[in-house]
Amino acid sequence: MPFTTGRTSAQYVPDIPAPVAATRTPAVRLPAGACDSHAHIFGPPEPERLQPNTHFRPHETPLPDYLRMLGVLGVQRAVLVQPSVYGSDNSLIAEALRSHPSSLRGVAVVAPDIAQHELEAMHQLGFRGVRINTASATPGLQLADVPALARRIQPLGWHLQFFVDLQRQPELADDIAALDIPVVIDHFGKVPVSGGLESPAARALLRVLARPHCWAKLMGPYFVSRDFPRHRDVDALAQAMVATAPDRLLWGTDWPHPSAREQMPNDGDLADMLARWAPDEVTRHRILVDNPARLYGF
Repeated sequence: MPFTTGRTSAQYVPDIPAPVAATRTPAVRLPAGACDSHAHIFGPPEPERLQPNTHFRPHETPLPDYLRMLGVLGVQRAVLVQPSVYGSDNSLIAEALRSHPSSLRGVAVVAPDIAQHELEAMHQLGFRGVRINTASATPGLQLADVPALARRIQPLGWHLQFFVDLQRQPELADDIAALDIPVVIDHFGKVPVSGGLESPAARALLRVLARPHCWAKLMGPYFVSRDFPRHRDVDALAQAMVATAPDRLLWGTDWPHPSAREQMPNDGDLADMLARWAPDEVTRHRILVDNPARLYGF
C-alpha cells in the first residue's frame, strides 16, 4: 500500500538527531565507481508513514540530500536499504530507483506472502535483496520467514540481508551460513568489539564470513563501539573481516544514521575508516567497486 497523508507535519516531531550537514571530504580519495552499499532515505514527516510502535521518528532526509553527501565523498553508486520504520512499503526507494536506474539499487522489506509477479516487478526496478531484521526494536521479517522467501527470490539472483545480534544469538551465524543463496550480514552483526576477536560473537561472524556465499558490510561502527568519533577499537575486527573475505565485503555509510544518536558521525570520517581497515588500494577497490558491482548488478 502506498504512503498516505492525513495528519499534518505539525503533529510529527523527530526524536533522533539529524545527520551532520557539513560532510568532510575524505583524506583518502575513493576510486571511480565507488559504492555506498547501505543507506536510507526518509520522506516528509507524516505519522502515517511509520509502523505502529516504531522505535524512532526520523527527520526528512530525501534523496537529493543524500546524493549531495555522496558527491562530497566522491561516491557514484549506492544501495538504498528499506528502514524498519516503513515496514514493507518500499515506495520511496522505488521512486529513487526509477529516477537513477544506473547508479542506485535497493534492498527491500516485503510481506511474507508477496506475489511472485511483484518480486519480478521489483527486480526490474533495481531491487536486489530482502532484509531480515531480528535485531531492531521495530519488528520486521523474522527467521521463520526465511526458507520460503529464499526459495522465491533465488530465481531472481537476489540475496538475503540480515540485521542480527550475534552477541545475543551467536548460533544464528550457522543458520544463516546453511542457506543456499547469497547472504549479507550488516552492522558488523552487532558484535561488540570490547569482547575481542575471541568472543563467541566475533568467532561466529568470522566463521560465517569464511563461507563462499556469505558477505558482510563494513558499516555502522557506532553499533559495536563507543570510541567516538574515530572508532579505532573497531580496527581489529574490521581488519580480520578483510583478511577473511576481501572479495565478499561491502562498505556503507548507514546515512542518515538513525541509530547513531549521541555518536552522530561525519560521513567523511566513515570513509577514512575504510582506509584504516583496508589500507591496500587494491583491496579497497574490491570492497568499494568490484564487490558491490557483482552483488547488486551495477
